[in-house]
Amino acid sequence: MNPEAKIYLSPSVGSYVGGDITAGMLCTPILRSSQKISLFIDAGTNGELVVGNKDWLMTCACSAGPAFEGAGVQDGMRATAGAVEEVWIDDATLECTYEVIGNERPRGICGSGLISLLAEMFIAGVMDKGGSINLDADTPRVREGEHGPEYVVAWAKETSHGEDIIINKVDIDNLLRAKAAVYAGFSVLARSVGMELSMVEHVLIAGAFGQYLNVEQAIQIGLLPDLPREKFKFLGNTSIRGAYLSLLSRENRLRVTDVAGRMTYLELSADNTFHDEWMSALFFPHTHLEDFPSVIELLQNRAGS
Repeated sequence: MNPEAKIYLSPSVGSYVGGDITAGMLCTPILRSSQKISLFIDAGTNGELVVGNKDWLMTCACSAGPAFEGAGVQDGMRATAGAVEEVWIDDATLECTYEVIGNERPRGICGSGLISLLAEMFIAGVMDKGGSINLDADTPRVREGEHGPEYVVAWAKETSHGEDIIINKVDIDNLLRAKAAVYAGFSVLARSVGMELSMVEHVLIAGAFGQYLNVEQAIQIGLLPDLPREKFKFLGNTSIRGAYLSLLSRENRLRVTDVAGRMTYLELSADNTFHDEWMSALFFPHTHLEDFPSVIELLQNRAGS
């Protein structure tokens, strides 16, 4: 690059809320309304969250870990060609069908596929609300594996590498902890400003994580709040777009600095309520099932059919 070039760094707000979030705010409707409250979620390894409107902003980061990016999961992988991105399990036979990115033979399961798989296993009864796989299920796909009970998503003959693609209890526990951290994070963030999640007008989902995300299934496992589906909006990679906007305009660089200055950072590790919220969220979808009326209705309908 030109040795005379200037390098601009979007300002950070707190220990784990950096310039990717402050720059990304330029690409959201949060800064355009003083009436409607929005919840912004960038659910990467740290799970950065922002709630507010153009008049006030609160932010925090929850240590979700990289499970939904495929790490810490035996057959997890990034959302690239060969990744299982969506799963369906038949209630009667417990047989599995799936969709693969690029229409290739499957190599693993990406984040959206893992969310879809957990939701289907829970709703179909393959897995209970605590994440334990039902070994009494009448299907060869459920078996005792090297790391405990597991469910076979794709048989070896179907895969590109000639081995079964599975999810096991260790994988489920890692994913359960990650989703609990995200849900606990925005629960604490909302309550820190005296509001309920039902008051949120827009849920803005950023990053590659949201590209293939099925909102219904994310709600069914308790990763997202049970809100009307029209409130959810996918924004794509806001950090990259925010960086582009900052490069193109001095005014935008000033706006990013201004936004960062108006964001109040909440340190969850110093908040005593976070651990309690996280423990409550360590179930599918949550300890407080009444907060998920659409999931209750779905379970009742499937039980009665």
